[in-house]
Formats: sequence, C-alpha cells, structure tokens
Amino acid sequence: MSEDSLNSLQKTTITNCEQEPIHIIGKAQAHGVIIICDVTTLDILQCSENVEEILGFSLEEILKKNIDMILPEDLMKTLVRKLKDNITLLPKTIRLNNKEFFIIPHLSGESLILDFDPHGGSLDPLVYQEQLTKILNEIGDKQTIPEISQNAVELVKYLFDYDRVMMYQFDEEWNGKVVAEVKESHLESWLGLHYPASDIPKQARQIFLKQGVRIIADVNYKPAAIFPELSPINGKPIDISKSELRAVSPIHIEYLQNMGVGASLTAAIVLNGELWGLLACHHYSPKFINYNQRQSCKFLTQVFSNKLALRTSNVFIEKMAYSEDIRKKLVLQMSSIKHLNDAICKFEPNFTNIVECSGGALVLDGTICMVGKTPTEEQIKFLVSEFLTKQEESLFFTKNLMKKIPSATSFKDKASGVLSIRIGENKNDYLLWFRPQAIESVSWGGKPVKSGVVKDGVEYLSPRRSFEKWTEKKSGAAIPWEEYDFEAAYNLEESITNIIVRNQKDHIKALNDQLLEANKELETFSYSVSHDLRAPLRGIDGYARILRDYCKNKTDDYGRNAINTIINSAELMDTLIEDIISYSKVGQTRIQPVSLSINTILDQILTTHNLSGEYPKTEIIVQEDIPRIVADRRMFSQLLANLVGNALKYSAKTAHPTVELGFDVKDGRTVYFVKDNGIGIDAAGKEKIFEVFSRVAGDDFAGSGVGLAIAKKIIEKHNGALWLDSKLNEGSTFYFSIPEDL
Repeated sequence: MSEDSLNSLQKTTITNCEQEPIHIIGKAQAHGVIIICDVTTLDILQCSENVEEILGFSLEEILKKNIDMILPEDLMKTLVRKLKDNITLLPKTIRLNNKEFFIIPHLSGESLILDFDPHGGSLDPLVYQEQLTKILNEIGDKQTIPEISQNAVELVKYLFDYDRVMMYQFDEEWNGKVVAEVKESHLESWLGLHYPASDIPKQARQIFLKQGVRIIADVNYKPAAIFPELSPINGKPIDISKSELRAVSPIHIEYLQNMGVGASLTAAIVLNGELWGLLACHHYSPKFINYNQRQSCKFLTQVFSNKLALRTSNVFIEKMAYSEDIRKKLVLQMSSIKHLNDAICKFEPNFTNIVECSGGALVLDGTICMVGKTPTEEQIKFLVSEFLTKQEESLFFTKNLMKKIPSATSFKDKASGVLSIRIGENKNDYLLWFRPQAIESVSWGGKPVKSGVVKDGVEYLSPRRSFEKWTEKKSGAAIPWEEYDFEAAYNLEESITNIIVRNQKDHIKALNDQLLEANKELETFSYSVSHDLRAPLRGIDGYARILRDYCKNKTDDYGRNAINTIINSAELMDTLIEDIISYSKVGQTRIQPVSLSINTILDQILTTHNLSGEYPKTEIIVQEDIPRIVADRRMFSQLLANLVGNALKYSAKTAHPTVELGFDVKDGRTVYFVKDNGIGIDAAGKEKIFEVFSRVAGDDFAGSGVGLAIAKKIIEKHNGALWLDSKLNEGSTFYFSIPEDL
C-alpha cells in the first residue's frame, strides 16, 4: 500500500477510532485469496499477493488476464448475471493447485470480487444438513431470553468446538455485556462482565450487519496485500467489506492478542433491523471453519434472532395487555367521577399503575396532583415550565435527568428517570412518571477507558492489555424506559384528551342550552313588555291630540309646542316598540324558505313605503339579472327594506344621492349588496353597528337603532352572513349572502 493509505489505517488516534476505514483495508487474511475483476470484461484487475502460494499463479501471470484462465467462462457469466439480478448465489466448489475452494462472489461498484476460500474439511453435504437440523430441533423449545441465549452458545460450542462461546448483548450506548457463556473448564468465566463501546466501534458494527458472520482463522497471521493497491477503474481503494477474506483491523488483532486469543468466530444477532448483540467465539490456538460451517452458524443466529423477536413481541403484548386493562378501568373512573384529577389520582387503579414507576404527577389546568414518590411540587413546576414546555415532541423520556438538568441531582432518588407526555395541545398540561436512580455494581472486563501510546506528540489508540475484572459502582441513572411504556403513555393521554373534549362539549352544550333558553325568555319578555306598553302609549297619544284640538285657540305657542312634543315623542316611542316587536318576532318565527325575485321585492318596498317619493333626488340603480334568492319572504322583505331605507336616509343630504343594489360571485357563492354614497361610518362605528339600539349618526337622522340588528338577526336565521365596507363621508356598502341549499 502507499504510505498515505497505510497511515490512514495505522494512525488511528484516541479520538478518531470510529473513522478507521476498515472497509477499504486493502488486505486479505492469509488462508484465502481475493481476486478482483472488471464486472463487464471479467479481466483480472487486482489480486491478493498470496495468490501464488495458494493457487499456484504468480501475480504477473494473472493480472490483466481474463478470469477464464482460472474459472470456466460460462460459470462466470452465469455468476455475474445472477448477481446483477440480485439472485442469491450458493458458492461454487472448484479444485485448484490440488486444493478444494469455495468460490464466493459479490459485487462492489463496477468490480466483481471473488473469494477463493479453502474448503478445509469434508465435502459431505450430510454434515451440513445435520447441523441445520440440530439447530432447528434444539433452539426452538426454550422460552425466556436468558434460556435461549444459553441454549444457543451451548449449541455453537457443540457444533464448532471453540474454547469459549459467549452471547454478547449491547445496551443503548453500545456497551456490551456477556449474558450467556460456555467454556472449557480451565478458563476463567467472563459471564456478566461488561465491555465498553470502544471495543467494537461503530464502523465494525455496521460491517457485522452487512456480513453476518466473520472468522479470524489465525490471530497471528500475516495479511496479504491487494495489488495494485488502488482500483484501475476509479483510482480508489476498493470496498471489500462484504468479503469473507477481508483482513482485520490491526487494532482488533492487537486486542485479541492481548487477550491471548488465537482464533475467533463472530456472528451478528439482529433484532428489528438493528444489531442486538454478537455471538462471540474464542479459541486459544489457530482454528479454521469453512464456509458451510459459517453458514450453519449464520443460520443459527437467524433462528435465535427470530426466537428473540418472538419473545420480545410476547413481552410487549403481555405488558400492553396489562396497561390496557388499567387504562380501561381509568376511563370508567373518568366517566363516572366528576373531577378528572380525582378520577385518575385518588382512586385505585391510578395512572401510575399503567407503567412500572415509583411515582407520578398529573399537571392539569394549573394544578398538580402527585402520587407515590415524587419530587416536590415546586420541582415539578420547574421541570414542566423550564424544560418540558420547550420540547418539540409531546413524548419525553430519559433514564438520567441530571444529564438534561444538572440541578435534578437534588431529587435523583425520586426522579432520575422521567417519562412525560403532553396532554392535548396545551403545553402546560402533562402526565409524568418517575423512577429513582438505580445504584448497581458493574463489573468490566478491564478498566473501560481508551488507552493509547504517544508517538511524536500524538496519542494513538492501543488496545488495553489488562482484562482483569474491574468493578465500579454506578449511580444517577434509572432503569431504562421501554417501548411498551411509551405506547401505554400515548394510549392513556389519548383517553384523557377524549374525556376532556367530551366534557368540554357537554359543558358547552349545557351553556348553549341555557343561553338559548335565556334568549327565548328575553324575546318573550321583550315582546310582552312592548305589547303591553303600546296600550298606554296610544292613550297618551290620543289624549294629547284631543288636548291639542281643544286648546288650539286657548294657549300660546309654548303650550302648543309642548303638546306637539308629547305627540312626536309618543310616535317615536311607538316606532321603537314596533321595532322591538319585530326584533323579537325574528327570533321566535320559523323561516319558510321560497325562491324570491329581488327586483320584485324591491319594487314592493319602494311602492309600499313611498321611499322614492320621500327621496325624489336620489338615483336608485338596480343591476340587471340579479339572481333569485331562497329565503323567508316576510323576513327578507324586512331585511331589504331596512338596508335600502338606511341607504336612502343616510345619502339624502349629499349633492347627488345614489343607492345601488347589485350582486357579485365570490368563491362560488352569490353575494348581494346595497351601496350608497352617504355619510359613511368610521372604524369605531363599524364594530357596534349591528348591536341593538346602536346609532352612529347622532340626532341628525331619525331612527331607533334596531333596524340593522334586525337585519343581522334575519341573516343569522338563514345561516348567512352580513358585513359592510364603509368610509366616513364616502358612503357604505352592506353585503349579504344566504346559502343556496337553505
């Protein structure tokens, strides 16, 4: 390899170990040969330098030659075609240089990589079949995860006879723990020991996911470099991460040597597409197992993974069934008990029973209800207001709150672990569950720190040399929350939100019913009062007129003016009472919709009320082809009379008074309008123009202040809309629309 490429592999510092490019390591293990061809021409482009020792061909003999000098042309064309079609290939067996080899092909970009992997054992397919049968028979009858883990390592020990076989499980931070082990009697047990994430860095874990099974036949092997180092196709190191024969990181080799290991077999345990753990086998002298045996091991890990997934699913189902039972009981309590806080906090079961926790808190409508062992009310308020309300997601969880909020150390014995979920859309309402810190002694296989050697002022990564048991006491973190805890929290929050919404709807309906009843009573009262007032008012008006005639020549101007004022006030009061009665009738009357001609209604209004006679200078413009409208005839006539009457009245004093009636189509609906060029309305007046007794024109114009309130009520009765556009001293336009499917 070039000096630069070699340096990229060797100079892995204490801080960049996860960037070690092991996928382009450029070397092969000593027991097999890697040959790299152009996928189109099948010309040999690169080869591991041990080709002559193993296959009997020198580099000069095969480089730039076609692969058909080694393998039959028809075989190679079939392999390439199937690889391009993503068809799973079984390795082919071939005899070269008096040795049996598996030919294991795969594609890497524009290159075809061929592993010449020695058979190293009997070719009898019955042996392979017996291994698969034993795996199926023996790993399928265990129930718990520890049981199937132990069963798996014992089976691997039996099949492949490694000195030590371990099941290694990752935690959420990628530290590992030996959860099952079988070993030779003279070896020290590693069961229960933990190993730091740096022992198996990220890029190594990713390759395990791709490849599944990996062997190192001899830890002390001398790797064979691939020549030439760079691909003639693109001038870059080739990715050989899927190769069975890819050489191993020198750091990992040193790591195994420090442990005294002579050979290893490692297989990935995959759960739901992620690396759950590893099946790790150590032998204390060189040991090779062939491709078929490795496939047996891979099959075993797949069976184990399926069993693991099934058991994990069963645990999830069991936990969810329990939490669902609690949730249903809580829903019954919330439905039958008036106060929601009491329903889920003060009765059994309470909301903390839905997940495993030591306590919890319900923060709702500004109150906090605490159950079990919890932080203080002030600490919970701080947690919610200063932290949870700032989270984007509705669900939050942590097993170590102190990493998020350093001050949480003061209540770590009650709430190192926190699971919370926001209730509805209100960022101040939450359900919280708490778990205390779990103090435990953790035994490591050696002190879990990265070690290094200093060279030229730079500290390079070097595997630790001691694997003696090293124990530390860990605190601050709680037992982690699981997926079924999250589901239980989501489901309970949804139920609480539904109950709150239902209660709010019931409350709103009750208030609405009360409001409707109050309005009905008010309308009845207004009608009765207005009706009862008219009788004495008519008496006043009648006697005032008699008095005026009787005193016609017997009183002075002051007396006659006083009598006329009484008569005018009575007439004004009668008009006001008539308007109030009309307003009340609108609320009490059921509409009877019919198709109406607006032009016809307008003609009737102008004729009946003699509006054109009262305003002879006003020009009335009616747009042609105004569409018919579906409405109650009597109410619509009153609506139009009020709008047109106001337009005539408030434009009468302009130089050229104009009133226009027309329509427009907006967003698919017909909008009618009555427009004038009168006095207009200012911004303050617009806000109250439709209120009862609201008048914005002062005493210069006669009126009761009820007409537009009646118009508004008529439109609302028809499920329509009424609004205006107006500028002071420029005029007003009143718009209205009524649904066509009334």
